[in-house]
Amino acid sequence: MIIQLAHKIELDPTNVQRGYFVRACGTARFTWNWALAEWNRQYEEGLKPSGLALKKAFNDIKKEEFPWVLDVLRDANSQPFSNLQTAFNNFFKGTAERPHFKKKRIRDSFYIANDKFKIEEDRIRIPKLGWVRLKESFCHFGKIMNATVSRAADKWFVSIGVKMDITPAACEDQVVVGVDLGVKNLATLSNGEMIEGPKPYRKLQKKLRRLQQSFSRKQRGSKNRDKLKRKISRLHYRISCIRHDALHKLTSRLARKFSVIVIEDLNVGGMLKNGKLAKAISDMGFHEFRRQLNYKTPIAGTHVIVADQWFPSSKRCSDCGEIHRELTLSDRTFVCPTCGFELDRDENAARNLEQYPVLMAA
Repeated sequence: MIIQLAHKIELDPTNVQRGYFVRACGTARFTWNWALAEWNRQYEEGLKPSGLALKKAFNDIKKEEFPWVLDVLRDANSQPFSNLQTAFNNFFKGTAERPHFKKKRIRDSFYIANDKFKIEEDRIRIPKLGWVRLKESFCHFGKIMNATVSRAADKWFVSIGVKMDITPAACEDQVVVGVDLGVKNLATLSNGEMIEGPKPYRKLQKKLRRLQQSFSRKQRGSKNRDKLKRKISRLHYRISCIRHDALHKLTSRLARKFSVIVIEDLNVGGMLKNGKLAKAISDMGFHEFRRQLNYKTPIAGTHVIVADQWFPSSKRCSDCGEIHRELTLSDRTFVCPTCGFELDRDENAARNLEQYPVLMAA
């Protein structure tokens, strides 16, 4: 089986190297915004823009109008055109939103083609910069496809895309498990196990609020304001790491232990419109949970089944199959009006998800 994964490693750059990264990210962001503005202008004039044509037009003028883009590697002002074409293709297919302009310090990154860099055990060589140390060793596995340098808070990372030919491993138990995601518990399994989520945003919310209040009182452009801004970024990064750590541990265990995992096709975007639950839902990371399962299960030799969005997992009695139409969100215990079966609401939903493949096959 051929799969493509990314190995993300934290970099240990010097101050000079950090400055280079900032310039490269700025070049990539400027090129994207220039290309998007030109695309919109040509589209409004009735033309048919393309990423390749915009790239040729940019190359014709960059030496005279934007000579500073040549101070960093060429991919920083070349790859954004291909990314923009892909983004518009996804937009026209209806699978993504319309591309928008990028702001400074928001997901800063730049791309490096596989023939432009060299990587050894604990360092990577970047064009026009030289060797940059890695904070952990890179294990050579598979064919290296590309690399992307990105920033999170005040840390820099390199994500190395690798294509591998793997043989799926055998899971521990040949059983089906239903997984119901929730805001009270991160996940409830059909075997009765409940996994409590770390809820990092909720636990660190007071500290974040104090920092943001102090930040709002600082004078714009002052050094103290910049210090607080970095503190807030580091706290957001810490919250993200705690959330991702819990999700990685859960998804890895599920992929190794069960042969078939049944989850719901949750409309996370619609759920986030509920003002009372939006914060709790975001704190759990439902979308990230599904993303991790989708790439871990093929490696583990297991399968993910996504139940239909309209499957009544919560309102269906897992014992007799009757639909409890009067069940409300405040009812945390499911009581069947027909057979009197009583069970925790989330566990009942997980059991229904476990039965979903059989119900669909019937």
